[in-house]
Amino acid sequence: MINNMTSIIRSTQGGCWGSDRLRLRLYGGVFDLAVMPLIDRVESLQGVIRKVKRIEAMGQTGRSNYVDVTKFPKAGTSKLSTDEMPEAPTAPSTYNEKMLANYVPVYVMLPLGVISNDNVFEDQPKMEKQLKELRAAGVDGVMVDVWWGIVESKGPKQYDWSAYRSLFALVQECGLKLQAIMSFHRCGGNVGDEVTIPLPQWVLDIGETDPDIFYTNRKGNRNKEYLTIGVDNQPLFHGRTAVQLYSDNMKSFRQHMSDFIEAGLIIDIEVGLGPAGELRYPSYTGTQGWVFPGIGEFQCYDKYLEAEFKEAATGAGHPEWGLPDNAGEYNDTPGSTEFFGLNGTYMTEKGKFFLTWYSNKLLNHGDEILDEANRAFLGCKLKLAAKVAGIHWWYKSPSHAAELTSGYYNLKDRDGYRPIARMLSRHYAIFNFTCLEMRDSEQRADAKCGPQELVQQVLSGGWREEVEVAGENALSRYDSNGYNQMLLNARPNGISREGLPKQIMYGVTYLRLSDELLKDKNFKIFKTFVKKMHTDQVSKHLHTYKDNTLEGIKLVFFFLFVSQDYCADLGMYNHQIGPLERSKPKLVMEDLLEATKPMEPFPWGEETDMKVDDFDGVLANLIRKLFSLFK
Repeated sequence: MINNMTSIIRSTQGGCWGSDRLRLRLYGGVFDLAVMPLIDRVESLQGVIRKVKRIEAMGQTGRSNYVDVTKFPKAGTSKLSTDEMPEAPTAPSTYNEKMLANYVPVYVMLPLGVISNDNVFEDQPKMEKQLKELRAAGVDGVMVDVWWGIVESKGPKQYDWSAYRSLFALVQECGLKLQAIMSFHRCGGNVGDEVTIPLPQWVLDIGETDPDIFYTNRKGNRNKEYLTIGVDNQPLFHGRTAVQLYSDNMKSFRQHMSDFIEAGLIIDIEVGLGPAGELRYPSYTGTQGWVFPGIGEFQCYDKYLEAEFKEAATGAGHPEWGLPDNAGEYNDTPGSTEFFGLNGTYMTEKGKFFLTWYSNKLLNHGDEILDEANRAFLGCKLKLAAKVAGIHWWYKSPSHAAELTSGYYNLKDRDGYRPIARMLSRHYAIFNFTCLEMRDSEQRADAKCGPQELVQQVLSGGWREEVEVAGENALSRYDSNGYNQMLLNARPNGISREGLPKQIMYGVTYLRLSDELLKDKNFKIFKTFVKKMHTDQVSKHLHTYKDNTLEGIKLVFFFLFVSQDYCADLGMYNHQIGPLERSKPKLVMEDLLEATKPMEPFPWGEETDMKVDDFDGVLANLIRKLFSLFK
């Protein structure tokens, strides 16, 4: 049976789409609405519509229907007036609400050096143009590193937030949300680091007289990317401990950014917990000669952590135990070391004791700092978040060597990630994970990589611990394969047409904004990716829309040409943000260790049901959307 909508624009003779049965005559040439800001697209659309001679559809009666499309909603000064928009029927809203439950917001990381080392927001016109392009593409918000080495560079407690305030004001003006990273690490030395932003100089000066404030490997090489966990509670920094340094920074941020927080601009604070902002040890770093896929090295040989381990081993009745001396070097393979090799030290009582201590130190470090973050932002309407690295190389080897040196005590019979999720749950924090874009088949076979299985394990553990799970790509990608893998991981079992899926990611952040991303072909594919994350809201909505009135037809064509499938109301897709509550009581170590019990991950689809492809071009997209109305 043919519905009212198809009687307007589709032939009823055999249901075909022959050119003699459907005629859309657009005069005035081809135009690309996708790259224009919303208002410009509306104005351009109005100009083109005036040149449309007629939209004619022939039914069985042979009569032609004419629509006066010159009375589309008109653009105002900065946004569309809701009074001028045709009112949608109530029936589709129920369907649309169900589809919105599948909506995954998309954020884009800003360049690492958007605020210069001199604490200046440089090239604001370019950034404004790029932010508007992101907004026009339907992007929900952006993520930015707030560098400790910039804002407290002049001396202890001498904070300067002025450049970041200028940046935040611009993000707000462009209608985007903001994820702020409290970046307590150095920029430079990691994959993708294009600029160098060191720790505050006054902190580095302390390291000149006491180099053990930095992570140290077995040979005594210091890593100045992040302060060692060993000084978390050592008052070495003009009377303050490292944890107090981080806490004071976050308290100052809240004080100076309270207006942006209250306005709802800043929706989450990702707390930097280690190198690259991730909760891990700096076990692999290019500045010390590491290259992929080296196993990395343990980073616990500073005098503070050495003393702590000695105390722990003595307390366990083994004062003779020392830190590992047989775990190899940065670029070794597992089998070439005594510690990670077949029947290696990692399987012995001594090895298990060390790995438990090493990983527990990391857990406690994250727990302490997140507790301070919770105090700093208590009552604010935002989320806390923490990032965990995707160490996917050697994942399919028995020892998981690269994960172990990073602090993730993860083996076939021991889950190294669910305890992290359980710790995060006490602070109501989001679990942010990386390498969402990677497939096993894209990796080197000899490195025994397993990014797909790793993501499946980590995300499943997070959902089991009832924390919100978000993620990002590890490397910049501009191809449909990378985007499709991210879409699959965001909704591993596809769209639920009955409401909230059982497994769905809380958000996805794309790494990162660049001139390369904004190139014509790359950006077109990216925009399609954003739409798929947003579940093609408009076309799915119109699929149910059956109204042959003049206002109904205008609504259909308005959304076909103008919409970006973007939802500004976080509550519409179950992302309501209430005041941050005080962290729950501290977990005892037995509770965290209980979470190490391995569990089967949730099932994953073979591929996403919201696939990005290369079917491009304005006319092609229009035809595709027209077809989608009748599926």
